[in-house]
Amino acid sequence: MEIKIYEGYSLEELIKKAKEELGEDIKILHYEVIKERKWLLFGSKKKYKLFVEMPDLEEPVVQFDDIFEKIEDLIDKKIKQTIPKAGLHQAVENRQTEQQIISETFSEFTGEALELINQLLNKDVLTEVAKKLVKEGCGLDIDTNKWDLNTLTSKEALTKGIRKYIKFTGSFDERGEGLKILTFVGPTGVGKTTNLFKIASHFVINQKMKVAVISTDTFKVGATQQARIYANILNIPFYSASESKKLKSTVSELENYDFILIDTVGRSHYDYWRLGEIKEILGDLSENMHIVLTVSCNFKNEDAFEVVNRYSSFFDIDSLLFTKIDETSKPGLLLNLPVETKIPVSYISTGQRVPEDIKILKPENVVSYILGD
Repeated sequence: MEIKIYEGYSLEELIKKAKEELGEDIKILHYEVIKERKWLLFGSKKKYKLFVEMPDLEEPVVQFDDIFEKIEDLIDKKIKQTIPKAGLHQAVENRQTEQQIISETFSEFTGEALELINQLLNKDVLTEVAKKLVKEGCGLDIDTNKWDLNTLTSKEALTKGIRKYIKFTGSFDERGEGLKILTFVGPTGVGKTTNLFKIASHFVINQKMKVAVISTDTFKVGATQQARIYANILNIPFYSASESKKLKSTVSELENYDFILIDTVGRSHYDYWRLGEIKEILGDLSENMHIVLTVSCNFKNEDAFEVVNRYSSFFDIDSLLFTKIDETSKPGLLLNLPVETKIPVSYISTGQRVPEDIKILKPENVVSYILGD
């Protein structure tokens, strides 16, 4: 307890001063009277000492909730001042406009068919592709005179459309007798080498086939070394060929094999010069081989179509192999590319593990990737 002492000649003035300094609710402990001696005949004068208990100075409690609430109110007021009133409901209006556009674009559909189309659009399936595929699973609704699903489930409806408009190669090892050559092309970073060896592993381990791998990628640091390690694990021959004559002679030495898998250098689809180099190295082998274009599922639609168009100007693409399905939530490319380009689809990579994470594409698993299990 702290005590403050006031001294003066008027007790009332001391109390008043204490209240001014310490507040009205002061606690007076006691006071003393002191007589001061004066000179000569004037006697003595009373002096007072006032003892007052100092109040405890509690730290103010900061009410953060109140502060945050006030700040939020200020922010809201500022926002309302800067945004036009019509803009407050812009998101709702945009959504309504979007739904209206969808309804107008797909005015020939109704009911579950329209719901399925919405699901496809949310997966980045193109408008015309969605129309085409869904209509295949529809019948004409008598009441509305519009198309609605005539299947038990939306998956069945989509499967019907996929079976009609997308071609599937099936497993590459079902392509008959004799030597078969598979050449993998595609942009940098899509996973050509890894997925080539996933397929090679299936041929060697599960089908007990004679397989050899040739790499024409002598540009990328470590690419040949990575491929050689995979080949050593599988105990299959591995060759490197950076020019056409060497590639042709190497293929001739492997006539008794079941499969030759050729890994090419990854090149940007805008690099015409390098794409021309790959074509030159492959030479006249391209007439006897199956060329696989590797495309990542996380490409945007416009980029993926540009890849296909530019590679197709150099190579006769026989099938599409999709990679990185595990890295996207909107795999509309699985439908858009094969429907629009009419190029068959072969395999899909589902992860990084070799050899587990690769599957043969079929209508049923395409539907699962688009609509979920």
